Amino acid sequence: MRLAAGATTEYAAGLLGIDRTRLSNMESGIRPFSPERIRTLACNYACVEKSYVDALIDMAGRRERGWWERHRGTLPSGLLDIAELEWHAVRVQTAQVMHVPGLLQTEEYARAVFAAVLPPLSRLEIELRVAHRMERQQVFERSNPLPYVAYVHEAALRMPYGGTEATRQQLEHLAAQSERESIDVRVIPTSKGGFPGAGHALLYADGAMPQLDTVQLDSAHGPEFTHAEAQLTKYRAHLDWMDAAALSPEASRDAIHNITREM
Repeated sequence: MRLAAGATTEYAAGLLGIDRTRLSNMESGIRPFSPERIRTLACNYACVEKSYVDALIDMAGRRERGWWERHRGTLPSGLLDIAELEWHAVRVQTAQVMHVPGLLQTEEYARAVFAAVLPPLSRLEIELRVAHRMERQQVFERSNPLPYVAYVHEAALRMPYGGTEATRQQLEHLAAQSERESIDVRVIPTSKGGFPGAGHALLYADGAMPQLDTVQLDSAHGPEFTHAEAQLTKYRAHLDWMDAAALSPEASRDAIHNITREM
């Protein structure tokens, strides 16, 4: 809102009677924002979209410690941020081209995925990551299950992480999870040829308002997050392409079963 209004940090800090360093920490989430201060800034930034302001106030009011905090100090903070992002999202869409999405992985398959990381992880580091990945899946077990759409390229289904038997069990689990009401698994067949964003894993988390959407991308040095509107628009277009190119949920389930039988 501040950038859209063309306001400086000095101006905004003056509105709240604080110094610019504290304001920067508040904007980045290091320090808390009170509802009153959010309303003060929104008014002076000429933001008249009440639902957007209310959504920001709701975010600022969250003070509970999430389950992921138990892993702080033992896992990279980026992994904890992914768990927090999924927990608070209104909906999550993901696109995977090399392996099954993390929220739908079995323990053995996840263990094989982490074992393929360079530089190699220790056995303890692998087990900590596997435990965290399994805990992330509780978003499907709570009273309001996370709506989840997974676009999975056929190549990812044929990649034998952990060997043939582990992959077969993973595909059977994937097909079973796709039967759940809150989960859609959509397979992109290799016959579709090239596609936008090829090679990049993508997680798109819908916020309470479109302005609060977030994209998470995998990289060799850890997860990256972006919420810039230009980037969000680009990745929405990627997901629209995948939605049009992917098989239906029913046909995707059949494709998963067929690949399983071929192993």
